[in-house]
Formats: sequence, C-alpha cells, structure tokens
Amino acid sequence: MAATKVDLAEEPEEAVAKGPSAASAAARPEDHDAGRSLVYRQRLATRLTHWIWAVCLFFMLLSGLQIFMARPDLYIGQQSGFGFDNTILSIGARQVGGEARGVTTVFGHAFDTTGWLGLVPQGGQMAAKTFPGWLTIPGYRDLATGRVVHFFFAWVLVATLFVWLFASLLNGHLRELVPTLRDLKRLPRDAADHLRLRFHHGRSYNVLQKLSYAFVLFIALPLIVLTGLTMSPGVVADLPFLLDLFGGRQTARTIHFGLMLALVLFFLVHVLMVVLAGPFNELRSMITGWYRTQPEKRR
Repeated sequence: MAATKVDLAEEPEEAVAKGPSAASAAARPEDHDAGRSLVYRQRLATRLTHWIWAVCLFFMLLSGLQIFMARPDLYIGQQSGFGFDNTILSIGARQVGGEARGVTTVFGHAFDTTGWLGLVPQGGQMAAKTFPGWLTIPGYRDLATGRVVHFFFAWVLVATLFVWLFASLLNGHLRELVPTLRDLKRLPRDAADHLRLRFHHGRSYNVLQKLSYAFVLFIALPLIVLTGLTMSPGVVADLPFLLDLFGGRQTARTIHFGLMLALVLFFLVHVLMVVLAGPFNELRSMITGWYRTQPEKRR
C-alpha cells in the first residue's frame, strides 16, 4: 500500500507546538490505520547533535586510548603504583617461557592477549605496545597530540550536550525520552519482541529505546564528563569535592574507562538494531527527519 507523507507544515499550530510525535499523531487519519505513513520524527536539532556526538565520541575514544597507553593500568582509590594492592586492570608485555607475550591482567587473573593487547603487530613485527596503531589517534606514540585531540572533542561534546538539552526542552523531544509507567509495564513484551527480532516501527520510541537513550544522555555522558574533570589537577584544585564524590582520582579514571566501554557496547548494539530494523528507514530518520511507520497495534 502506498505510504502517506505527513508534513508538519500542514498541521494545526497546536499539534506542532507539542512536538513531532504529537503533530504526527494528530495528522494520522484513523481510517487509514491499515496503511503506512511518513512522519516527521526527528527535529533538526536532534539530528545535528546526534551526528556531532558520533564524531566526538569516535575521536575521543581513539585519542583516549592513546592517553591510556601512557599508563595502561586501572586502580581503585586515590593512590596507585608499587605498594598498593588496588590494581584491577593491567595491560603489558612479559617474558613467558623465554618468549615475549602480551598479557592482560583483570582482577589478578592473567590472560594471553598477544596480537591484540600488550604485544601487537607493528611494521611487520611484534612490538611491546598496549594497543595496535589503528586503535589510537595518532597511530604512533604521541601523548601530547592525543591529549589535544581528546580535550578538543570533549569540550565540543559538552557544548553539544547543552545545546541538545536546551533544544529538547523547547521542542518537547525531552519528554519523548522519559519512560512512563505504561512503558515500563510493556518492558517484558518489548524485550521478548526484540529477542525474536520483531521490531515495531511506531511514531514514538519503544521502552527499550527510551531506557537506553536515557542512560546514555542523562547518566553516561554527564558521568564521563565529570570523571574526566576529576582527573585534572587544575579542576580539582578549584572543585575538590569531585575527589570525594568519585572516591579518588584513580577511581574516577577507572569509572571513566568503564563508561567508555559501556558507550562502545551501546554503539555496537545500536548499529546492530539499526541494521536489523531496516537501515534505510532508520538512517533516513536521522538524516532527513522523516520516518516510515507501520500501523500501531493496541498492546
């Protein structure tokens, strides 16, 4: 059946003022519930900030790994180094049986990670290096450049987060990301549908999307910014409460690293869901704003 395109420009002013989801719902003819329609789902501010975040997080991840190589160990607490038994992660190269091997130690358990971590291919031979060159910016050991790149994109991310928050408050997008009690009641069914690869192309986000986006936007990104600031001696000199808040500079560094891994996992799952749910429709939504829906069933 042919799709019906719903344009906000043709909608009543009251519907437009309530945001894209309200306008689209108001415009949808009830007697066309068997058809599919294009709705204006993503506002311009949402689309722009989405892609800016994607670029920022890419450069922050690779430059952050460059910085991490300066000391590829994670600790809990304020102190670190010899005499403190608080290491939870360590990546390096060791001699094992007279042969150099890459070894990653997690909570005291050592794993051979030769070729991936600790001892990696470089220039046609194996070199003692925390990460391979393709995982860092720059691809060679340059802590100064890594820090410049990391901090530049970190501040761009912070500015973009504030722009998104302000715009979302104005256009109503923020309300669309907050799970309601009705959403939470549907959580088991939506989770089961996703496990069966049954995706519903509705006008609004499903509960799993709301929970994951809320975690990233309201928890992970603010925490990754605050823990990053806690690692700065200049910042904690003016804001010493940050050290108490996160239990020390080394704990803040560990939380920062853990949040990075959580964001990488979110990205991988996010891309997988886009591919499985229909990449053309999903990408069109985040590029043009228009999203093709399917008839919504009462659940």
